[in-house]
Amino acid sequence: MTNEGTWTDAFLEYLKSERNYSPRTIESYASDLAEFQDFIESLGREVDFRDVTSTDVREWMVYLMDEKHFAVANVNRKLSTLRSLYRYLRMMGYVELNPMAKITGPKKQKNLPTFVREKDMDRLFEITSEDQSFKGVMKRLVVMMFYETGMRRAELLSLDDARVDLNMKQIKVLGKRNKERIIPFGKELEDEIKLYLQKRQEIVNAQPERFFINEHGKPLTESTVTTIVKDSLSLVTTQKKRSPHVLRHSFATAMLNNDADLGSIQKVLGHQSLATTEVYTHLSFEELKNAYKNAHPRS
Repeated sequence: MTNEGTWTDAFLEYLKSERNYSPRTIESYASDLAEFQDFIESLGREVDFRDVTSTDVREWMVYLMDEKHFAVANVNRKLSTLRSLYRYLRMMGYVELNPMAKITGPKKQKNLPTFVREKDMDRLFEITSEDQSFKGVMKRLVVMMFYETGMRRAELLSLDDARVDLNMKQIKVLGKRNKERIIPFGKELEDEIKLYLQKRQEIVNAQPERFFINEHGKPLTESTVTTIVKDSLSLVTTQKKRSPHVLRHSFATAMLNNDADLGSIQKVLGHQSLATTEVYTHLSFEELKNAYKNAHPRS
């Protein structure tokens, strides 16, 4: 028995005569298999079910979700069709390996973190760098502090000078339940902090009560910080959510995209449970989609 049509025809006949599937269900299975074969052919290959890999199936998942905009339920139904096919092919001895064995269908996720992409954040800092006034520098540092450290709004507001260590390039953050954690930072944030402190000294001579102050020398308030972030992000994104917590999510997203492990992200964010941090692993699927877009001839 040859591959392709003969195998799928035999499978559909098996569903009809042996499993007593309805004509409508069999028609649906036939359509799913035809779509999968078309996809394999679009990769410039002949369809041979013995050569199909789990990578092929995952790329098909990406194609269905990202290019065809199928709902998660529809994608899982099509994967179920492939699983049934390979159970049949294995049972009949037509194939040895089952590429579906390592495939987990996409899950319907709720309330995934909203984040701003790295390229948009880079563009934001480039745009705002033109304003060298105290207010402009302060606003840019507020946004950068969130994005470069992942700290919460309350943690940023409670910062004082003693917690910002330029020599060690680290910030001591007092988080939830008064738990202290240390967040390292890099050269870009260091330079921005130095510029802010220089500008701040022109506003107040004495050391202020809090690290971040407004142009009148008073500590920033929650509403002021939220407005700063919202107005700043509106320069580079139209998404509805533009809060300090979005920048916290953006920080975690950037770390994950640059190969940081979940344990490190958990420590920096101050999550008690790794399960809380694991929500960011949805981005591994985003990365797969991006790789597919760049490589696939239909993208």
